[in-house]
Amino acid sequence: MNLLEEANRVGYVSRSTPKGIDLKEEILKLKKEKNAVILAHYYVDGEIQEIADYVGDSLGLAQAAESTTADMIVFCGVHFMGETAKILNPHKKVVIPDFNAGCSLADSAPKEEFAAFKAQHPDAVVVSYINCTADIKAMTDIICTSSNAVKIVESIPAEKEIIFAPDANLGRYVAKKTGRDLILWDGACIVHIDISLEKLKKVREENPNALLVAHPECKEIILSQADFIGSTTALLKFVEESDNQEFIVATEAGILHKMKMAVPHKKLIPAPANEQNSCACSECPYMKMNTLEKLYNSMFYELPEINVPEEVRIPALKAVKAMLEISK
Repeated sequence: MNLLEEANRVGYVSRSTPKGIDLKEEILKLKKEKNAVILAHYYVDGEIQEIADYVGDSLGLAQAAESTTADMIVFCGVHFMGETAKILNPHKKVVIPDFNAGCSLADSAPKEEFAAFKAQHPDAVVVSYINCTADIKAMTDIICTSSNAVKIVESIPAEKEIIFAPDANLGRYVAKKTGRDLILWDGACIVHIDISLEKLKKVREENPNALLVAHPECKEIILSQADFIGSTTALLKFVEESDNQEFIVATEAGILHKMKMAVPHKKLIPAPANEQNSCACSECPYMKMNTLEKLYNSMFYELPEINVPEEVRIPALKAVKAMLEISK
């Protein structure tokens, strides 16, 4: 492989897209020609969600990746999600729109440091949030998501020690819900911990009838004020089914697209972030690296491709499969 091919593979070279084409139309054509399936997380832009075959949270996406009959999986999300799809589908091609779409939470658990941490607790069962690298999954006994973390921890015998990684906020929430004393890795998601408590207080004062719904990756002080806590799918369901007409949503703002589609008559307010950005809300810069143009290019060139070495994939698969089995 020459240097240009390698650069294209990892997404460092911008590919040109033919001018004047209808990207959505061309993407649909490529999907049919290549027997591809497009999976998208709730946090990517709405225009991608609208063209995807399946939109969901990490658990739903893992289940969709496991069950697909497509030849090529195009994963619109972040790098660890593409890795999870490849772990489940070693013989299928898995591509993502931008190889550089990483995850602050996954980055917070480097392989060598986590291995040393695990070695300090040799008898502990390792439960890792799906928002981690394939290397961490390979050192894990059971993967979990925010949808099933409580259920996963409750499935482990009470006498067993449990390491919970990498999200400490989710770990504290699970510990509180289950009454288990978890050994926490100190990682966090930059999006969820950036929600401003001071600005949130002002938003709540301005919208006294709004319920606060929050993702468990948020800081404990935010969760303590929430009227409902849950995964992105759970938040969506709650907002749909609640009789209340106003909600402040404390998670990545991409979920608002699906919420607005489900409840166009309700008032949805994104929780404010400390950092100033385009919407003054909580946005993941990595999720926003997914664009229609990059999606088209990834399908056309079948790059950048995700690969996971077998010595990593096989133990990681065991941990992911353990989660999927418990989640049935």
